[in-house]
Amino acid sequence: MKRNVVIAIAWALTFTSIAPAKAQVVLDLSLITCKQLLDSDADRQALIGSWMSGYFSASKNISTLDFRYVKRNRAVVGNYCKTHKSDTVMSAMQKNWR
Repeated sequence: MKRNVVIAIAWALTFTSIAPAKAQVVLDLSLITCKQLLDSDADRQALIGSWMSGYFSASKNISTLDFRYVKRNRAVVGNYCKTHKSDTVMSAMQKNWR
């Protein structure tokens, strides 16, 4: 009887320990600080920059995408963030977006 309980517990532990880890799937972009953005990998920085570009373009009712401005805005916001690490990225973009 004890052997069956031990086997059942071992079986349960085996399958619960190999369950995949849950990734962060929700990101509140209004709370991300410049420091957090600068500490992120290049892919995440590009994703956040692209989302912010679309967000601010939509807020100004702009439906076209000019890659020159996207590149310029990413560079300007990045430089701003280097000296204002405690600011949110949203506020950095509001102050520097063109």
